[in-house]
Amino acid sequence: MDKERKRLLRQLEALARCRVNDAVKLAFLGGNELERIDGLDLTPLTEFKRSDKGSAEVRLVDRAAVIRLLIELSAGQEEQKAAEFFRAWEDKAEEQSGL
Repeated sequence: MDKERKRLLRQLEALARCRVNDAVKLAFLGGNELERIDGLDLTPLTEFKRSDKGSAEVRLVDRAAVIRLLIELSAGQEEQKAAEFFRAWEDKAEEQSGL
């Protein structure tokens, strides 16, 4: 579980830091350049629409929401670490008082 949590935190961190350049490039690709799509990093892209008139609509991930979530999850992790530390400290104190 802890391993999975760390992996998800790393993914959120990468999402918060990712660049949107390739998502914008996608909007300007012409029909003869479609093979370039495989080389683009579209991680921050949540929605892409192209009209029959050629206009493009690009929606990107809400970085502020990702950062808020990352802070919340990281804070919870720090609180958990602190609680574990104090539990271990109390256990050690009880151990020593029982000697």
